[in-house]
Amino acid sequence: MSDAATARRRGRGGGGAARRAERSAVSIETARYIERNIPNFEVLTEEALEIIEANAETVLEEIGVNFVDNPAALDRWREAGADVDGERVRLPKGLARKLCSTAPSQFTQHARNPERNVEIGGRNLVLAPVYGPPFVQDMNGGRRYATMQDFQDFVKLGYMSKWLHHSGGTVCEPTDIPVNKRHLDMLYAHMSLSDKPYMGSVTEPSRAVDSIEMSKILFGDQFVQDNTVMTSLININSPLTFDSIMMGALEHYAAHNQAAIISPFIVGGAMAPVSIAGTLTQVLAEVLAGVAYSQLIRPGAPVIFGAFVTSIDMNSGAPTFGTPEASHITMGAGQLARRLGLPYRSAGSFNGSKLPDAQAGYETANSLNMGLLAGVNFMLHSCGWLEGGLVSSFEKFVMDADQLGALHHFARGVSMDENAQAMDAIREVGPGGHYLGCAHTQANFKSSFWRSDLLDYKPFETWADEGSRDTMALANARVRKLLADYQQPALDPAIDEALRAFVAKRKEEMPDASY
Repeated sequence: MSDAATARRRGRGGGGAARRAERSAVSIETARYIERNIPNFEVLTEEALEIIEANAETVLEEIGVNFVDNPAALDRWREAGADVDGERVRLPKGLARKLCSTAPSQFTQHARNPERNVEIGGRNLVLAPVYGPPFVQDMNGGRRYATMQDFQDFVKLGYMSKWLHHSGGTVCEPTDIPVNKRHLDMLYAHMSLSDKPYMGSVTEPSRAVDSIEMSKILFGDQFVQDNTVMTSLININSPLTFDSIMMGALEHYAAHNQAAIISPFIVGGAMAPVSIAGTLTQVLAEVLAGVAYSQLIRPGAPVIFGAFVTSIDMNSGAPTFGTPEASHITMGAGQLARRLGLPYRSAGSFNGSKLPDAQAGYETANSLNMGLLAGVNFMLHSCGWLEGGLVSSFEKFVMDADQLGALHHFARGVSMDENAQAMDAIREVGPGGHYLGCAHTQANFKSSFWRSDLLDYKPFETWADEGSRDTMALANARVRKLLADYQQPALDPAIDEALRAFVAKRKEEMPDASY
């Protein structure tokens, strides 16, 4: 019997330690994933969509895509009917779309706490935190390289954030751990410090295998075989290039029925055309090829149509965020994803600012709201992003996580039931009255208006007496309070022991490496 199976069997035996841990744990409130009751905003006409779809097919047939350093992938494409010339793969019109048809339009990602399961697709929106920055920043330590302690603190903050549904993946890059080993510590942190869904490693194919094996320990072998317990990020090396590292990770995840986001990495003017229609054509071509390849590995493997979208400042070369063009592309890509019948990933708390300041606020608000309106189903980077993705900010993490509550409330739409019509209240108050004391207000005021848990609404005098704190100072205090209040969710001791043993064994098997 495998270590994973042994741990699972011991865990299911109902050990007293596990029951005591569960009884003593504090329940942390997490909102259910968003279920939209508002229409998606559609910027493209039927004619425009048909032109982009036709152009994407032309790109795949006449220009093709490169699958580099991956002979097995080239063999799969040949067998599927593609024209393979060296590492260039050209797909006859209709082939990619036909292959994509086996991918599910919606799937469940399971969490170790079933109450935290998420449905990705349909009219749902799942919110996950920032992913990938090598630096962190806070008021106390400034901007610095991230450590494993920083990583663990971000996982704890994500667990404590009511409006965040997903623990995410590389919430920051812990540079104090060797590159070839840090994925083990990151996965263990997500599995042990949170009970929300998480992402697997993609930085080398063997690390995807480790992610799957650790998930088998956490959930049980058979459960992982039968269910999706990870959603991982597979970036396309735009334009039109699929590297062997990302494809190797995709191959493992797809073969084990674990979800992958197939995501072009678009910087308009650098890695895609400057025009919106041209960028959408390239995005669709890349997604079609990537999703089709996942279905060659395993028909029915869950995938997400991804689109990371930014433009470039032609003066500095820096990426720009929260722009009208990004909104057009994000909304247009959402329409293309829905026509393909695939879940959609895009948007986030994007900004290029160096601090959680007004620039960060404006650009983030634009980016979050465009994602909600575009019909995004999985929003990575929904909180904590700073400095164009180079920095995970502790203060901005809680600022953004707070604002995600506004997205939840806006997505509810407008209720038209008898209580919402408020005719009794209008009759009770009549001309010249006020509604503060009426029965309808007293019955509904606690739930009628969304209210921030962070922002300051106090009178000037009170605000001044309390230290005249700006939003960054308030956020810093909230970070410290959330981390002080954090209590680890219960995890069966046998499973925890097996996870620790796996991590230790894998680390012993390989020397430290910087790649």
